[in-house]
Amino acid sequence: MNLSQEEEENSLSLSKFESMLKTNKVFFFDSEEFEDIILHYMDTGRLNLAKKALKLGLEQHPKSTGLKLVHVEMLVYEDKLDIAEKLLNELYAIEPTNEEIYIQKANIYSKKDDHNKAIEFLKIALEYTDDYADVYSMIGMEYLFMDNLELAKENFIRCLDEDTEDYSALYNVVYCFDFLDQNEEAIVYLDKFINNNPYSEVAWHQLGRQFYALKNYEKAVWAFEYATIIDDSFLGAYMEKAKSFEKLKKFQEAIDCYTTAIELDDPSSFVLLRMAKCYERLKNIELALSYYLKTVHEDPLLDKGWIAITDFYIRQKDFQKALYYVNKAIGIDGENPMYWKRFAAVNSALHLFEEAEYGYRKAFECGDVNLDTFTLWTDVLQFLGEFETAIEILLEATNLFNEEYEIEYRLAGLYFTKNESIKGNFHLNNGLRLNYNNRTLLKDYFPVVWERTEVQKQIAKFVK
Repeated sequence: MNLSQEEEENSLSLSKFESMLKTNKVFFFDSEEFEDIILHYMDTGRLNLAKKALKLGLEQHPKSTGLKLVHVEMLVYEDKLDIAEKLLNELYAIEPTNEEIYIQKANIYSKKDDHNKAIEFLKIALEYTDDYADVYSMIGMEYLFMDNLELAKENFIRCLDEDTEDYSALYNVVYCFDFLDQNEEAIVYLDKFINNNPYSEVAWHQLGRQFYALKNYEKAVWAFEYATIIDDSFLGAYMEKAKSFEKLKKFQEAIDCYTTAIELDDPSSFVLLRMAKCYERLKNIELALSYYLKTVHEDPLLDKGWIAITDFYIRQKDFQKALYYVNKAIGIDGENPMYWKRFAAVNSALHLFEEAEYGYRKAFECGDVNLDTFTLWTDVLQFLGEFETAIEILLEATNLFNEEYEIEYRLAGLYFTKNESIKGNFHLNNGLRLNYNNRTLLKDYFPVVWERTEVQKQIAKFVK
């Protein structure tokens, strides 16, 4: 009720001030009203109006320390740090116990990247302030700027000890725990916090996130459930709970949570995509496809949506439709190696080997240097009879993947195919040395080479 009344008074002051500007009449405001007006305009980025209000305020209240401190804040905002510091020194001579002077001094040093000095002034401000929470939060931020996460965390916790409803500080505490990989410690802290503040939906939500990070999905669901009971419109908690249900393979429960999320807010492509995947896991192919299509309808430029439909049709072994949709994804992001790799795989399934080879080459050019990209690419080149090119690519791959039996057996097969037996024997021996049990890879990809007498002799000799 008090907050509502305060907001109403601020709104009336703003209306009165703006009316004064339009009519050129001069109305009287007390100094605190001017402070609120100025800060409102600064917060909303209307600096010209803030300056007008400051000018009129100082004309009506030339000795107001509060207005002069707002003037300092404006100077700091505009990076006029020397002028701001000079004005603060004048104010210090008048009111040396005013905590706002030290806070503004801290802001100046923070802007100068002297965070240690800023902290010194904030600690002095603690001696005079009644608002400990705010000052502890500012000290925490200074330590964050210095990448001192432990001391930042300590001060945000002190802030929350003073004001349990400072959710910004709560998020910052959890951020510190996360950054320090202290999930277990975060759970201990949040448990304690919730014991004192059982109806804090934000704390329950953050507790769920910690359990999720530790892969304790049952506990994560439990925590997110409390967050949604306390606030049945907490969109983020429903989303996190749905993701936890997915990890537990409880896909219908996940769908129910995503459905609630859609009811709370306009459907996002992310939610629709997750629902599609859940329906597919439930073997409800018709609804899965429906939601995949809704995903790309909601956001036609979402390449992940198009690639998800591609994968759906690959799983359904409908490669013609898969090819149509992977081309859509490539049209949106033609530099994504994953999409070119998918393009290659689909074309390979359709026995369009030239197109498949082009896809693997593009994937490589876009930065894909995974082992299977090289092996699949050279397998396609083998089908095309491009043995020399396949050998060149595999030899290049050995610079990245030294001692890989998959490369060695393929090189052996290609060299034997080209009747270069010395090189063939060399790479066959390497393959056998690296992984004798998978020697049938040569048989799978080069059955004719496998049957050759010299190859069988080499294998037999290796066994001896």
